[in-house]
Amino acid sequence: MTGPGGHIHNVDPFATPEAARSPVRRLRGRLAAAVTLWTAPGPAGLTVSSTLVADGEPASLLGLVDEESELWAAASAAGVFAVAPLRSAHRQLADRFAGLMPAPGGPFTGHEWRETAYGPVLAELDTWVGCRLVAARPLGWALLVEATVVEVSVGAGDDDPLIHFRGHYRTLGGR
Repeated sequence: MTGPGGHIHNVDPFATPEAARSPVRRLRGRLAAAVTLWTAPGPAGLTVSSTLVADGEPASLLGLVDEESELWAAASAAGVFAVAPLRSAHRQLADRFAGLMPAPGGPFTGHEWRETAYGPVLAELDTWVGCRLVAARPLGWALLVEATVVEVSVGAGDDDPLIHFRGHYRTLGGR
């Protein structure tokens, strides 16, 4: 018998029981975060939900990325990268770039991309930012990346953002 969504189990039978998980990880999971796609020339990309924009002169973008990711290798080599917030329709794309879902032909296959000086941007996204790498340093189990915002495109079709909360994708209107 299958549960909601056609799954055999309502929970992952191999997941660490919540009581045995790190309290810090459990806290982090309760901080809803926008799901973004970071890309760099190469092309390379990575789904990132730890992204922060700081306004100022110049504006800055900060994020936590995997130091061993293809994205980091490409971004650090090029000195630039692009970041775009994903929409609820992009759940599978987010999983592909996170390495959680198979991506035959690579994660960029099957989608239309707009080439920018900072890396490819999903053609259907009209909100994105082009960044110049400033610095990076280890922070926790990730790499804290700091960049200067060089180019910003803010579109009108962003009323259905993809959010990550407690280990699942959500939208502002619920699941």
